[in-house]
Formats: sequence, C-alpha cells, structure tokens
Amino acid sequence: MRYLASILWLLPGFAAAQAEAGVGAPVEPFASPYLLKLTGGLILVVIAIFALAWLVKKFNLNQQSPQGLIRIVAGLPLGTRDRVVLVQIGDEQILLGLTPGRIEKLHTLAQPLDAPAGAPANGSFARRLRDAMGERTPS
Repeated sequence: MRYLASILWLLPGFAAAQAEAGVGAPVEPFASPYLLKLTGGLILVVIAIFALAWLVKKFNLNQQSPQGLIRIVAGLPLGTRDRVVLVQIGDEQILLGLTPGRIEKLHTLAQPLDAPAGAPANGSFARRLRDAMGERTPS
C-alpha cells in the first residue's frame, strides 16, 4: 500500500518533466500528417486481413486434417446454423448432421460418391445424395 502511495505521489512530477521535455505533447487530431498515418495504418490492417483470408482459402487450411486422412467432400446448409456434411475418412464416406450443440452420424454410404477434388458444395450435392441413398427425386 505504501508503494502505491509513493508511485501516485511521484506521477505529477514525472508528467511535468515529460511536458518540459516535449514528450507527450498533444497531437492535433485533424493535422494532415496525423490523418495520413492513421489512414495508412488502417489500410495496412485491412490488406493484412484480406491477405490472410486469401491464404486460408488458397491452401484450404480450415478443412483438412494434417495428414489428409479426413476430408470434407461436400456440405449443404439446412438453415442458419444447421448443416449436412459428407466426410470422407479413407475409403468410407459418412453423412453427418451438424447443429450448434451436436454432431450426429446420419448415414454411412455403401458406395462412396466421387466428387472432383476442390468441387464447391452446391445444390447438386442434394441430388447426388438422394441418388446414392436410392430415393426418388421430387417431381
């Protein structure tokens, strides 16, 4: 407690010494150099964010296991927070239902679907899934 009191007692003298030396002088917020620094810094941060997002997408860092043993073949959103995902583990493909609080195995495909590598998950996945499970397509 005494240390805190002595530190607080020394702070006004420290601030006065800095003011005399010109350190910590107030910066005019609308001065051109200040606005250029601020704008340049913001642009650099936005560029860094886009560059990192591009790298993650380019190298597909968010969907593969380290050894490539587990791969997401396709996915279909069912709502704002629910998805159906087809996962390939070795030669076996498993259909999973994903909700915010649960992951549930829905079906194991007897014959794996052959999806081209890097194919986007789109509406044709639903058709291929129905065909693979032997259901009729709706009229």
